Amino acid sequence: MSYQDVSTKHSLRAGCSESTSQPPILRNHLVPIPVFKYGFTTCPQLFSAQSLYDFNKPQTSLSARYQPDLTQIPLSDEALLVHCIHPNLPRHPIVKPPPTSHDTPKPEYAYQAKYLKGSINPHATIPGGFGFYLSGDSEFKRRCEGDAKEVVMSYRMMLENGWMWAKGGKLPGVFGGDGEKAYRCTGGNQESRCTCFNVRLMWREDGEGELYTYLPPVPSNDKALSAVPPRSIKNTDYGYSVGRGAFSLKDAVNRWMSVAIRIRLNQPGKQDGQMELWIDGRSVISVDELVIRGNGKQDEDQVDGDRARLQGMHFQTFFGGHKEEWASPRTQHAWFADVTGVVVE
Repeated sequence: MSYQDVSTKHSLRAGCSESTSQPPILRNHLVPIPVFKYGFTTCPQLFSAQSLYDFNKPQTSLSARYQPDLTQIPLSDEALLVHCIHPNLPRHPIVKPPPTSHDTPKPEYAYQAKYLKGSINPHATIPGGFGFYLSGDSEFKRRCEGDAKEVVMSYRMMLENGWMWAKGGKLPGVFGGDGEKAYRCTGGNQESRCTCFNVRLMWREDGEGELYTYLPPVPSNDKALSAVPPRSIKNTDYGYSVGRGAFSLKDAVNRWMSVAIRIRLNQPGKQDGQMELWIDGRSVISVDELVIRGNGKQDEDQVDGDRARLQGMHFQTFFGGHKEEWASPRTQHAWFADVTGVVVE
């Protein structure tokens, strides 16, 4: 069966028996949770002999209760339901990524981002990176459009050897909202902020990492986000920098690094949403008592927010910021692979 024809379902469990040369990508990295209801992945290694569970071996631990199905799909725009491709950014070719000396298994295929020298933000004269939205496979999309309350979405990424950081840039994350309004929480847009949400990664100078969030601008979110260590910074014009310095993107230079983001929607009118970030299977940022949709109140302004749903990933990356000091100092490349999504509840 060719790569383009791959679309099979396998049963995976958290207690995978991996060899020492095959890190436990499923359990600790791409799906860092014990239980989920449905999921998809573009990572073939999750179905290798080292990663599959020995079903003949009796299990007594928590892992024995972990028996969800993952649907394997190809890394392609069609399979991932890619849409809203940014017209001013370069395309996102699927390539065989370069070799790396690190022992983490290399993906067979990856989206390649090219950041031209001088490129900065999606609307500048010199384009760099890429940008689009993806819904996941059709069943994942159906569940998100229905009653999905919590998802984990993940991918692996690698920056080229000798990567130069400048002042910072954006990386893919999770988005959602009320229908077409879901696409408004980006680029400093202040309209309909209670009807959309956007949680991406960002790197800063010297590779400092953070979550870069657009959430409803309500006091309870300010309180919860500002308390996230090592430091969190509110930008009234753009996104909220959350947990700056909690991880380092240096770990992605010439090495495949795993990123997993968990979003749990708040109940309508309540402040009980959650978001969490894992880097290589380690939880580095976790925030509770959030308003992900609506305004967290039981009033008529809450109604539109109630309709907000999880919608997939905002798969965008570029240098910026907007000023010249944010621009890529040379032409550089990055690779993104193993896109995965699971519905937790």
